[in-house]
Amino acid sequence: MPSFSTQKRKLVGTLLVALQFGLLLALTALAIPTVLQHTWPLSVLTMLAGSLTLAAWTLAHNQLGNFNIHPSPKEGGMLVTTGPYRLIRHPMYTSVLLGGAALALMATRVPTGWVLWSALALVLWAKSSLEERWMRQHHAGYGAYVHRTKRFVPWVF
Repeated sequence: MPSFSTQKRKLVGTLLVALQFGLLLALTALAIPTVLQHTWPLSVLTMLAGSLTLAAWTLAHNQLGNFNIHPSPKEGGMLVTTGPYRLIRHPMYTSVLLGGAALALMATRVPTGWVLWSALALVLWAKSSLEERWMRQHHAGYGAYVHRTKRFVPWVF
């Protein structure tokens, strides 16, 4: 794999973060009419509850000072392997995917919603791939951690 300079890391990471938030904003825009009608199916409520619960559990184990939306590891950051991190390496990305799926289900243009969600999943996969490469360089124990956990979904992926 090619090596990334610090400048390229920042640029690529910032681009991926911008894409992530842009896709979430587009999904939100597609879901607003349904949200305003207060017609939220149980599946949507379940996904939203799961997303929020996972996000809260993650933040309880990875304090904001150690947390980074950019895929580059924080200087002085600690490797967290407790809570949801015992099972999955990117619980916040999983939370975002669950919330994004709820928005896609509520989208007024359903096929467009799922295309946007798929693009979001690809962006998060790319972001997590870079983050994992850089975490291996930053944390000596990260390689072993990768072998005992899944990327997004416990026991599956």
